[in-house]
Amino acid sequence: MKLKKITALMMAACLALSMTACGSSKTDSDPSPSPEEKKTETETGTAEGETYSIGICQMLEHPALDAATEGFQDACKERFGEDKVDLDIQNAQGEQAMCSTIVNNFVSADVDLILANATLPLQTAAQATADIPIMGTSITDYATALEISDWTGATGVNISGTSDLAPIEEQAAMTLELFPDVEKIGILYCSAEPNSKYQAEAYAKAMKENNVECKEYTAADSNEIQSVVTSAIEQCEVLYIPTDNTMASNTDIVKNICVPAKIPVIAGEEGLCAGCGVATLSISYYDIGYRAGEMAYDVLADGADISTMEIAYAPEVTKMYNEEICKELGVQIPDDYEAIEAEE
Repeated sequence: MKLKKITALMMAACLALSMTACGSSKTDSDPSPSPEEKKTETETGTAEGETYSIGICQMLEHPALDAATEGFQDACKERFGEDKVDLDIQNAQGEQAMCSTIVNNFVSADVDLILANATLPLQTAAQATADIPIMGTSITDYATALEISDWTGATGVNISGTSDLAPIEEQAAMTLELFPDVEKIGILYCSAEPNSKYQAEAYAKAMKENNVECKEYTAADSNEIQSVVTSAIEQCEVLYIPTDNTMASNTDIVKNICVPAKIPVIAGEEGLCAGCGVATLSISYYDIGYRAGEMAYDVLADGADISTMEIAYAPEVTKMYNEEICKELGVQIPDDYEAIEAEE
């Protein structure tokens, strides 16, 4: 009887071991992934399934800024795929408070990247986040906008992008090509825009080297433009307006004062020239926006280090003129200038 009990106990123990072995066998046949395998699966999922969210803050509605935003959108849709990128486009309507609200909302939503179209959105985004990548476009000089004294070509922080700076020395040379006898030029810009001041100083320096006197005329906002322009045309033969958002939004005021007074305006970009200028050395804002979109892809999809990514510039510039205003003022334009297409 005792022998039978011992035999039964031994059989039960064997059965328990057999069940444990079966359990182990099941685990071995379906092992948990290693950390390396988990990483690979996560990366694959991101590449194949994730939708990137990008918040776009544009300073105001203007042909140049509109073109930059359009170029950025096109590049993102082409590089990421239309169903892989969510673009939230917001316009600050030229208001600093609205710009802050837009950017802070993007930060709260934890977007993957912010596009800052113009200087104020860039500065606002830089103050709002040090973690979310910020891509700028339509920025004249990043060192000035971000107050970087030891400029090396890259910001060293979570910001990169494209510049709308046309060669200032070439703009000065173009002015002298059209008006070789000019003695005094008025430089008109908004004092609230640091990049405009940067261009004004560079232009004045180039003109000084050619023995031409320049005087700055600044308006704090759109309400002061009429009086400032009126004062400038009484003292100068030609006006120069750098890329300036405030002036670009009020070209009718400038035109209605300068054209009757027969004072020509050299403009910093095509949109300004179309509104009130005779000629410009212009870049393509669509192109710099598109390049910013490509850079955004490099950062988000390819893992490029935005802090070391050098600022990109327009690949080429074009001499352009406003046919209507040139005819009214009797300005003769050389054959190598391209006429700006009139808006329908």
